[in-house]
Amino acid sequence: MTTRTEILRMLSDGAFHSGTDLGKKLGITRAAVCKNIHHLAQSGLEVHRVTGRGYKLEAPFTLLDRARLLKLLGNRAVEIRDRLHLVDEVDSTNRYLDSLITGRPNIDGATCVTECQSGGRGRRGRSWVSTPYCNLMLSMAWQFPGGPGLVSGLSLAAGVVVVRALQEYGVSGVGLKWPNDVISDNRKLAGLLVDVQGEASGPTRVILGLGVNAHISREDASRIDQPWIDLQGMTGEAIDRNRLAAIVIRHLLDMFQLFAEQGFGPFRADWQKLHLFHGQRVRVLQGEKVFIGIAEGVDESGGLVVRQARNRQVFHSGEVSLRPS
Repeated sequence: MTTRTEILRMLSDGAFHSGTDLGKKLGITRAAVCKNIHHLAQSGLEVHRVTGRGYKLEAPFTLLDRARLLKLLGNRAVEIRDRLHLVDEVDSTNRYLDSLITGRPNIDGATCVTECQSGGRGRRGRSWVSTPYCNLMLSMAWQFPGGPGLVSGLSLAAGVVVVRALQEYGVSGVGLKWPNDVISDNRKLAGLLVDVQGEASGPTRVILGLGVNAHISREDASRIDQPWIDLQGMTGEAIDRNRLAAIVIRHLLDMFQLFAEQGFGPFRADWQKLHLFHGQRVRVLQGEKVFIGIAEGVDESGGLVVRQARNRQVFHSGEVSLRPS
């Protein structure tokens, strides 16, 4: 645990703590405490300082906790107990998990959850912006016996179960935008990124990364170049990230197990019901080319079917973007 996280854990009760007391408990100077508090404030957390009383957070705060997460997983915890990794800070949960599972025989369900992610990635080379200690960032790995072609549609299936998880948490009004954006009120709430490694004959290793906006600070909001929304803004209350993480992990485990047996088929109908652009006129951007038509749904591999004046075209994710027309 980093010094910054230890200080945050002490402040998480919402009470005042003096710099002297924090320093004594951690074995560091008051100057070091002040420096770490400054970094916490820069990360987007509201830390108040009152002369003579010390530091306190604007509101009580809950850090991610591995023991609580396992408890919330209930009887599913046994499936990933030895493969659940909760870390303070990484550059990317996908890359971190990749380094952990390389060369290991059983990786199914291996999961990395982090408080801070400095190099998170979105689609098409974009950065994933997330306020430290305030959002849900995780990755889960799975290995399939066949080649990469058998995992077509997996990110769409994951989108379906992420929406289900949010609904179980109590969040409504959430849908999907092809291929793998979770949106509400035409603003992005969560995103998925799938890294696939494998030979044509298999096996194929998949690492699925997920970022959910639980709370985005004003500072981080200024760095996001597309419409966004967060759960705190939608619900008007602080998000229990441990509970949300447990629900998401359970749904992802179910998704991977069913997908390994039956592929995208069991998720296709639900995906089409959740697609907020279904039946609408859309623009599909593919490099320099622009295609305009009606979004009709997805095929058995997750490709977007667009009806144009004289034909139907099927698009696969890659470097394709979907926009309303």
